Amino acid sequence: MPDQDRIVAIGLLTQRDVFALGHDLSRVYPIDEAPCFGALLGAIDDADRAFHRAHDARQRVSAPRHGATPRA
Repeated sequence: MPDQDRIVAIGLLTQRDVFALGHDLSRVYPIDEAPCFGALLGAIDDADRAFHRAHDARQRVSAPRHGATPRA
């Protein structure tokens, strides 16, 4: 896929946001009629929670314990 066609962001905007951003948006797809929009939001939330759980777990593993002495 050419770089110019690569998706770099997906955003949820209100109509006011769209008007404020105006011509700075290259493409806008309305989702009013999307029958599975609730499921999409749920999947995004699930993925976000999983990401943060994994990130937090990595932080706990890599963080030095309080009072631990470094090894040489």
